[in-house]
Amino acid sequence: MSQPTITAYMKPVCGWSNGVRAIFAKYGLEYEDKDIINNANNYREMVEKTGQPMQPCVQIDDVILADVSGDEVEAYLIQSGIVQHSEAATDVPTDEACADHGPASVNIGFTSDR
Repeated sequence: MSQPTITAYMKPVCGWSNGVRAIFAKYGLEYEDKDIINNANNYREMVEKTGQPMQPCVQIDDVILADVSGDEVEAYLIQSGIVQHSEAATDVPTDEACADHGPASVNIGFTSDR
């Protein structure tokens, strides 16, 4: 299968986002990394496309994966036949938050810390 068009809406520093990046690196997939923290237009675009405010969100061709871990992205890639399963290790965990996110700068009432 040819390289799909991939857009990932993620935080620049985040365990969940880094897990998604690690999966793309593991399989050598090119993607556009849209920073939702430092670019409000990217955040608005993500919310419009996904219908929700949590990240990471990934668009693979016409499919939206909202609020996903690297493990969930990998499962979709394998199930869709985009990649073949690989036992290769990643350099970061693909299914967890950063060890220290510190206090939230703004409490907007959401319950997930992704």
